[in-house]
Parts: sequence; structure tokens; C-alpha cells
Amino acid sequence: MQLMIILDGTVVTVALPTLQRDLGFSAAGLAWVMNSYLIAFAGLLLLAGRLGDLIGGKRVFVAGLGLFTAASLLCGIATSAEVLIAGRFLQGVGGALASAVILGMIVGLFPAPGEQARAMGIYSFTSASGASIGLILGGVITETIGWHWAFLINVPIGLLALLFAQRLLTRERGLGLGKGADVLRAALVAIVRMFRSRQMTVANVVVMLLFAAGFGFQFMTALYLQRVLGYDSLSTGLAFLPAPLMNALMSLSIAPRLTVRYGPRRMLLVGLALFALALLWLSQAPVDGSYVVNVAPVLAVMGAGVGVAIPAAIMLAMAAAAPSDAGLASGLNNTAQQAGAAVGTAVLATLAAATTSQRLSDGAGELLALRDGYSVAWIAAAGFVAAGLLLTIALIRRR
Repeated sequence: MQLMIILDGTVVTVALPTLQRDLGFSAAGLAWVMNSYLIAFAGLLLLAGRLGDLIGGKRVFVAGLGLFTAASLLCGIATSAEVLIAGRFLQGVGGALASAVILGMIVGLFPAPGEQARAMGIYSFTSASGASIGLILGGVITETIGWHWAFLINVPIGLLALLFAQRLLTRERGLGLGKGADVLRAALVAIVRMFRSRQMTVANVVVMLLFAAGFGFQFMTALYLQRVLGYDSLSTGLAFLPAPLMNALMSLSIAPRLTVRYGPRRMLLVGLALFALALLWLSQAPVDGSYVVNVAPVLAVMGAGVGVAIPAAIMLAMAAAAPSDAGLASGLNNTAQQAGAAVGTAVLATLAAATTSQRLSDGAGELLALRDGYSVAWIAAAGFVAAGLLLTIALIRRR
């Protein structure tokens, strides 16, 4: 489910120009294809997480997965802009319900450290690499079988996931709605209680910083490949392959074993250091950079760092939550991810644009000005990661 949600966002992003042409979106209206989804998704994460604590994570997960699948079908058969926007809003509601309780369910299903490390590695891989994979799929789907399938592809995947969820997931009783009739107030009270845990607070801040740097890195790097090195959309997506491949190797195989041996705190520090190194390395990429020399190895190091850091940070955050608050803690962590991705992309894009504009006014050529703008953004992203590194060293205790 998590991979389907992440893929949906990036696949749709690649299909936006075709959507605008086929459904007659205005330039301003086109933004609502993304905004209608994000408003519903981000706005409901915490409430959905608390609802999972009250009535059981499986019920909320299955309901969200079913709604997301049905809404994807509605988007895929849409013949007007209004229907597509309505479908995207319902996708956001379903996505929030399902994804808000995923981490809490993982903690409950895999309590042993080794099993939990492997499960978190799989979750981390889907979250971190799904966007890169989506760029590739988006280009292929849009150029071959049409934008409708950017949504319709979710339907068979969702139905299969529903079948497995019903058969494999155990139903928890939950605390009962009587424990939180006022769901909003109950969620807010529980959040105040959870933020008393320094480890949970710091770990969620580190997650936010990681996603701010990661999504901003991806956005800036895609622009560098297209606007400076001259790649087309499909080549850009393929160029990112070293990142998800290395992420898969680390998060699905190597990192879980190392996390059991050395603990999530140490692995988080190693992952953050690798990620910061990749960002600083890429900031030195020239205007006429070579993919083999200046891009591919950086993406590999970045994928390794993220594959180690994200599952470790999530494990630290979830370990600090009481079992009765697991759903809300899961929703809180997902909120940190979404907030980091949105803020990071906005901040880094603004820095890049301002630097490029300044360099152009100073008389620099267009390609050099663009490269300088992206370089500043990559350095700023490295600053996000460095802040996470310092917070981890100073405020998360050794176990």
C-alpha cells in the first residue's frame, strides 16, 4: 500500500502536461490535481492514526485501501477536470486512512528487533525509492498507454492487497470508541503526551529533515539532469536507478542485520553522514558533468545513506510510543514525512531560483547560473542532514 501511494504521486506528476491537454485544465486548475490529494492526505493523517488505536489498525487500513482503490478507478475513467479532482480528493482520504496505521501495524506484527528491522527496511525502501521508480513508470505509462493508466494501474494492485490484508492481517480490538469519542481532542491530548518523550520528538524531527533533504534532492537533481545536462523525461527517470537499487541493497538486506548488531542510533548516524556526503559531492558537479563520474556514484551513495538512515530513525520514533498510541505515533511519523517533503522542496526550490536569478543578473550564462542555483540547494539540503546528525548525537541517548 505504501509503495502504491508513493508511486501514485510521482506517476501523476509526470502525466500532468498530458492531463492538462486532454481534460482542458487551466494552468491554475492543474495544481488542484495535486493539491486536492495533498489537502485530504495531510489533513487526516493524525486523526486516522488515532482512529486506528480506537477501533483497530486492520479496520482502518482495509477501509483506506478500499477507498483508495475505488477512487483510483474513478480517476482513471474521468472525462472532466471536476471528476478527476473529486477522485484525487477521495484518494487522499483513502491514502491517509491506510498509511497512517502502517507503522503501528508493523510494530505490532514484528515485535522482535531483527524482524522489526527487516520490516522497517522494506517500509523505508518503498517510501524512499518509490518516488524514483514512479518517475520511470510515469514516463513509460504516459508515453505508451496513456495517462488513464497512471490511475488504473492501482486497481488490480489494490484488489490484490485487499485480498492479502483480509487473509494475513489479524484484527485488533482497539481501545474502543468510548475511549475517544471526541477523536480530535483525544488525538491532540495523546500528541502532547507523546511529545514528552525526547526520543520520539527528536526522531520525528530527524525524519522530517531527512525527507526535506531527500525530496528536495530528487527535485533539484531531476532539474539539473534536464535543464543543464539536457536529458529528456524518460532518461531522467532511468538516471535515478542507482539510488533505488542501492537503497534496496541496504534497507532490505544489509541494514537490518547491522541494526540488530549495533542499534538504530549508530546506524542513523552512519546513514546521515553518507547522505550529507552525497549532497556535498553533487554540489560540485560541473555544467558539462558526466553521468558516470558526477551523478551515478552520488546517487548510489545517497541511496545507501537513505536506506540506512530512514528505517533507523523510524524505529527510534516508534520505540518511544506506548502500544496504545501506536496508531497515532504512526500517523505522526507520516505527517513528519509529508511536512518534510513539502517544506524541503519549497525551500530548496526557492533558494535555487533566487541564486540563479542573481547569477543571471551578474552576467553569468544560463547553464552556469542554473548549475549554481542547484548547487546552493544541494548544500542547503546537506545542512538539513547535518542538523539531523547533530540532533541525534546530542539528544538521542545511547542504548
